[in-house]
Amino acid sequence: MEIKDFCFASDSTPPLSVIAAAKVASLTLPPPTAAAADSASLPAFFFSNGLKLQGTYVLLRYIGRVAILYGQDPFQSSQIDQWLDYAPVLSVGSEFENACNFIDNYLQRRTFLVEHSLSIADIAIWSGLAGNGLSWESWRKSKKFPNLVRWFNSIFDEYSDALNEVISTYVGKKGSGKPAAAKPKGQQVVSGDNPEKGKASSRPSSESHHQWFLPPTYLHIGYSKAALLNQYFAQQYQGQMIIRFDDTNPSKESKEFVDNLLKHIETLGIKYENVTHTSDYFHQLMEMAESLIRQGKAYVDDTPREQMQKERMDGIESKCRSNSVEENLKLWKEMIKGSERGLQCCVRGKLDMQDPNNSLRDPVYYRCNPVPHHRIGSKYKIYPTYDFACPFVDYAEGITHALRSSEYHDRNAQYDRIQADMGLRKVHIYEFSRLNVVYTILSKRHLRWFVENGKVHGWDDARFPTVQGLFAEGASKNLNLMEWDKLWTINKKIIDPVCPRHTAVIEEQRVPFTLTNGPQQPFVRIIQRHKKHEGAGEKATTYTNRIWIDHANAESISVNEEITLMDWGNAIVKEIEKDQDGKVTHLSGVLHIEGSVKTTKLKLTWLPDTSELVNLTLVDFDYLITKKKLEEGESFLDVLNPCTKKETAALGDSNMRNLKRGEILQLERKGYFRCDAPFVRPSKPVVLFAIPDGRQATSLR
Repeated sequence: MEIKDFCFASDSTPPLSVIAAAKVASLTLPPPTAAAADSASLPAFFFSNGLKLQGTYVLLRYIGRVAILYGQDPFQSSQIDQWLDYAPVLSVGSEFENACNFIDNYLQRRTFLVEHSLSIADIAIWSGLAGNGLSWESWRKSKKFPNLVRWFNSIFDEYSDALNEVISTYVGKKGSGKPAAAKPKGQQVVSGDNPEKGKASSRPSSESHHQWFLPPTYLHIGYSKAALLNQYFAQQYQGQMIIRFDDTNPSKESKEFVDNLLKHIETLGIKYENVTHTSDYFHQLMEMAESLIRQGKAYVDDTPREQMQKERMDGIESKCRSNSVEENLKLWKEMIKGSERGLQCCVRGKLDMQDPNNSLRDPVYYRCNPVPHHRIGSKYKIYPTYDFACPFVDYAEGITHALRSSEYHDRNAQYDRIQADMGLRKVHIYEFSRLNVVYTILSKRHLRWFVENGKVHGWDDARFPTVQGLFAEGASKNLNLMEWDKLWTINKKIIDPVCPRHTAVIEEQRVPFTLTNGPQQPFVRIIQRHKKHEGAGEKATTYTNRIWIDHANAESISVNEEITLMDWGNAIVKEIEKDQDGKVTHLSGVLHIEGSVKTTKLKLTWLPDTSELVNLTLVDFDYLITKKKLEEGESFLDVLNPCTKKETAALGDSNMRNLKRGEILQLERKGYFRCDAPFVRPSKPVVLFAIPDGRQATSLR
């Protein structure tokens, strides 16, 4: 039965919602014809069999039923009816602002008006707003109704071609109209499907709920990329950032990881709405697994794990695949009890054992594990796999778009198939490139090896790519292989303009320099800690007739050479004493304060020879492995770096007694450092971790 004719009164406002719904649903309507100028002439469809439907919302409901835009059950359909009854208020000028305010409040935590998908309720309200033309456009540009504008724009973006045509043709006139507002600019499309504005989450998944899914480990630089991407899309689409912990394996979970992850997320400056856990949905996941067993879409398998892996690789069906539903339910109950028989079993999805994509070869959905869960204790003896839980919880938390790194590409088909078998709304997947960094291991298992074998002192070791490790060192669709130099160069641009300057001399072989015309009595001047940044504060510099300079600098000086002593002035070296091996042991000279610093080749740092100097330990780090990128199948154990940490004793200026843990500074002519252990007593050195600047090669090479 085809729609033969579509008409509405020539002197009335076009039924915008009907036309928009047909366009969105790709339902072909015949060109509208104008009925007589008669107020009783309601919009109508005339069908090929001679029947007729009349009335804007009658026609809209018809399109909704044809295009499945009228809810999934009677309750949802009734909710949609409520919105259709409300929509006419948008055409009443005196009520328009109040109506916008009501809908804006309603949409505060919603992507759509009814449940989690587009319906004719959305189209009716959207059309009611668009039909107000310039009046709505002025409100749309204001900031008074942010949720309503976000919702309106997301629908406009999603169906831009269809809705632009409707607006340009019909808005502003009776019968047909003048062009209206153009599509908003500056809104980025994530892939073929736009995230809904106003609902964003973070799992390396995102909806415009941006839901970031966290594994049971410390946060490293790879996860940080995912976190920042999710935050970006959450902000771009005016949504929310939700942190979700994947706590499906009690053997690997701990409260320590949870607490540290949240701490590190805040270190990155990421703001989130709330924290959820996959374990919040364990009961619903069990119900879903049992439902799939009853439908014959899953089965219980007691094949030994090694044999099961081999059969999956070879595409061989398990002997348990043909078990009856009754037998599967019986074994399922044994798994729930955690009995000896149940511990031998797992639940597998009945997908396709011949699929060339191995992830679709009957993946495991549930396993037994008698280990108590760190949040819920011993309530459950069975736990879902990530592959099974993720599609369900994404749906349950309202995610529309999931961000996943490209390493999961082959498992995207599995994700889609599991959601389809569950009968859930499809969550769209958007891939981003995985971040790999040269000379760096990001595998949780491999990083754990370094911790457990004492190669590093913990997860916050400065040699680790964890966020805590990076901050210990002072860091403010193809796979990426990033050079660390890029990161450190950016970091330098951030810290250099503000970090204070101090002076240090390497303790070993330091060389005394006697200034014969220097001050007989030491005196102190107060100078800026950073010449171009007053906010860095002040420091006290002591001037004496005997100073210390680095041995390397002393070796480069010639007799009668004029040099510059930084923050003091010029001096002329008159004598150079050396030992029997030719190493410089002492310098003598005179101050030449009136000399020009522009004429000297050497500008040297120095320290006064006083008892006020501070003992320092300067710590340099190197990569944990000696190869830029491990090849497939190559073990990191074969390329371990034997020397990844070097400590150098030094003396620092007296002001370094006041350094605080975590404070970043520059030791002039030596580089940037972060204070890891501040001053406690003279016998205990202040510990400074070197911060690479993107130019210097590590001193350990």
